[in-house]
Amino acid sequence: MGGPGQPLTPVAGMEARALSPRTPPTPWAGRRVLITGGLGFIGSNLAIRLANLGARVTLVDAMIPEYGGNLFNIEPVRDRVAINFGDVCDRLAMNWLVKGQDYVFHLAGQVSHVMSMIDPFADIQFNIKGTAVVMEAVRHHNPTAKVIFTGTRGQYGPASQLPVSETAPTNPRAIYEVSNLTAEKIIQVYHQTHGIPAVMLRLTNIYGPRAQMRHSQYGVVNWFVRQALDGEPIRVFGTGKILRDFVYVDDCVDAILAAATCDDAVGEIFNVGWDRPMTFLELAQTLERLCNGCTWHFAPFSPERAAQEPGDYYSDITKIRTVVGWEPSTSLEEGLRMTLDYYRRHREQYWSRPQQNGNRIAA
Repeated sequence: MGGPGQPLTPVAGMEARALSPRTPPTPWAGRRVLITGGLGFIGSNLAIRLANLGARVTLVDAMIPEYGGNLFNIEPVRDRVAINFGDVCDRLAMNWLVKGQDYVFHLAGQVSHVMSMIDPFADIQFNIKGTAVVMEAVRHHNPTAKVIFTGTRGQYGPASQLPVSETAPTNPRAIYEVSNLTAEKIIQVYHQTHGIPAVMLRLTNIYGPRAQMRHSQYGVVNWFVRQALDGEPIRVFGTGKILRDFVYVDDCVDAILAAATCDDAVGEIFNVGWDRPMTFLELAQTLERLCNGCTWHFAPFSPERAAQEPGDYYSDITKIRTVVGWEPSTSLEEGLRMTLDYYRRHREQYWSRPQQNGNRIAA
């Protein structure tokens, strides 16, 4: 995840290598893309996909402890991307980084519901100010770049009707969700007033490889996975009957790229979710089947989690299915199998703070 931290440093790594002459060209071949929060969970998965499609990828990330930025996340394409350790709130840095880009994928931000209840200032700084800085940079230095923003289903707050469509009222319950809704509104203003092409996505319960796994503040599915792999009982809050839609990260990346290349998506808001909900109890029981020795038990909500829990939620994805042509294809069981396999193979890179070039950085 991006945000304040270290000053901008010179580019490390290389731009994407040209595709082999034997490789069929893709719509992304040679495209210049910037990903804010590019060493985090979704950003790194997006970076790997784009690099493999032949894009010239630049990543910016502040590597804030606890946020999930991890150089190991981009190990498969480490020599084919450019990396900047910088802050999305740094105006001079962003002015420089957006120049010449065809696409700006704005993923950087504070993304913990619970942490926002404890300290809301990070959300205001990174999610609101950071978005304004990015959009001002695009406006003044590259107004034809297409901006793709990833917000959260939490922008809706408690569901007034299920499934939740993009026309549902927004009544967020925590500063994190408020800040994402504000960021989305800022981007809408720049699209409507300044003509910046932009697409806004509201993501729900993304899980899979390359997420931070050292604490439970980001992503309930991946934390269930860690508990399962550690042989600890999975803590299912309440009755476990709350409904959610869970989306594997590869499907999420598919949605981001499909929306980015769809002309009819410009100026629109789309849910990225699944209209096949499951309960947290079903999630725990699926992990119990897949992971030897995995058990679960019911646990009471903590006060912080109880305060921000919106109840049942699952997405109406009719709009993105119709306009963009995307829908998820990875079942929860298949996605969990791949997630478990990844963390079994790379546990040491995520369970603790790995060493990178002699310096300890956040996993």
